[in-house]
Amino acid sequence: MACVPSPMTWQDRRRYMMGSAGQEGGSSQNGKSEVVRRTANFHPSIWGDRFIDNTSDDKDILLHKVREVEELKDEMRNEFFASTGHLSQQLGLIDALQRLGIAYHFEREIQEALEHIYTTFNDKNDVDDLYKVSLNFRLLRQEGFKVSCDVFNKFKDEDGQFKESLTSNVEGMLAFYEATHLRVHGEDILDEALEFTTTHLKSTASLIGNPLAAQITRALKQPLYKGIPRLEARRYISVYEQDASHNKVLLKISILDFNLVQSLHKEELSDITRWWKDLDFATKLPFARDRVVECYFWIVAVYFEPQYSLARKILTKVISMTSILDDIYDVYGTLEELEPFTEAIERWDISCIDQLPKYMQICYRALFDVFEAIENELAKKERSYRVSYAKDAMKRLVRAYFDEAKWFHQNYIPTMEEYMHVALKTSGYPMLTAISFLGMGDIVTKEAFDWIFSNPKMIKASSVIGRLMDDMKSHKFEQERGHAASAVECYMKQHGVSEQVVHDELNRQVANAWKDINEECIRPTIVPMPLLMRVLNLARVIDVIYKEGDGYTHVGKEMKDNVALVLIDPIPI
Repeated sequence: MACVPSPMTWQDRRRYMMGSAGQEGGSSQNGKSEVVRRTANFHPSIWGDRFIDNTSDDKDILLHKVREVEELKDEMRNEFFASTGHLSQQLGLIDALQRLGIAYHFEREIQEALEHIYTTFNDKNDVDDLYKVSLNFRLLRQEGFKVSCDVFNKFKDEDGQFKESLTSNVEGMLAFYEATHLRVHGEDILDEALEFTTTHLKSTASLIGNPLAAQITRALKQPLYKGIPRLEARRYISVYEQDASHNKVLLKISILDFNLVQSLHKEELSDITRWWKDLDFATKLPFARDRVVECYFWIVAVYFEPQYSLARKILTKVISMTSILDDIYDVYGTLEELEPFTEAIERWDISCIDQLPKYMQICYRALFDVFEAIENELAKKERSYRVSYAKDAMKRLVRAYFDEAKWFHQNYIPTMEEYMHVALKTSGYPMLTAISFLGMGDIVTKEAFDWIFSNPKMIKASSVIGRLMDDMKSHKFEQERGHAASAVECYMKQHGVSEQVVHDELNRQVANAWKDINEECIRPTIVPMPLLMRVLNLARVIDVIYKEGDGYTHVGKEMKDNVALVLIDPIPI
């Protein structure tokens, strides 16, 4: 494998890669000395080497902090049991544990408490406190309990409208707003409630001196249920700290635990950035996005808990490689090169490497090495059977990438039906779901992988959210640089409507996809809830990163701040 000499300039490297790709890709046989390629001019990584050197506390200090967390957990359990029988107190405690990001330490206690609350749910139907009813509904629905939205009928007047008196209960309105995001199909009252609460909270947030104004503004931009759990916890700890009635033990454990888990994340990211730097894609494949830090942030959003350390490392390496593959198919590769490249990945045979141009060989070899390392790691626990599912998922993805590349090179704009059939695969989410299961424990079975490959509603819905939000935010940039038609172009052409009409329709489809996800999380679930959580969290990442634009490709202040909150700055004690 030839290496590019380091003294080359960026322009020299690009010319070098283009020339070698043309010669080894077969284009020169047609008498062309240089292949004309698209370029996206992606900005380089904004992080430099800052994550490579990780300076964490020494082992004695870390052990002391771990022991302190364990003692505080025991104290917290006693408090939890003392709250039994006091509904509002227990609901408040569960909500705080979840929002502060430490619920994973108390899963059994929370589960038992919510099961008890659920069995008595209808007996509490006389409660007419909007805040309590909304919180109760949200906490139960989040855990998959099939609670009825009819509990909100009591808040309507004789004309079927929500009572105007509710608007003065700002805390209740905020809790009601958060609850509406767990709605499923056919729950018209929650559709109405979302509109009602959004309208009134917007006007409330603008009132000077409102103590909840910052929380309302934040919630209107990023509903709790659709937020990245780790990021939401980091923000809520600051809010909770300012609350005069906060529980001191709860606050202390949440800060200590956040910082301990963050030190683990820093360690993982240090290893991953070293691996990435050794690959030297920034030099060898300068046309591709250099986003390994953003990839790790994406995966921390999928699972942040310490027990998923191996799963995070695996998924981060695969998503980082997938980003490179995406840019080869979308930006740099010619159709003549992409066909043998796709076939080589489908054969999964390293001897195919010699047929590929140099830049593709670099990627192909790295992809093989990643999967070989995963297989070796999983073999230690007799889980190497999982890798064949992962390879199949990757093969499906690159075949779909190739289908989209053919559309671009043929100037073909497919119908929405044709487009979505391929584009749901190129969202990457069916493949990433399969990879997300690799490093998890015994809860993952062969049946769980078979479920992924059966095209279930849950994965389809997360793929719809990923694909359509990405298309709406990135299609202008992509069309300017030359890119296969997105959902926006396909819909406009097929239906002859304006871009605004298309956005309204695609946003409606995204809202419906969220309802599908919520429906699939209601018990009894087809696969265990911890597996569904990976799919839900993948959808959440999209809602955060693509809310204002393509925050992955064009890393701006918001993404930088989010990465700093989660992966750089510990919380002061």
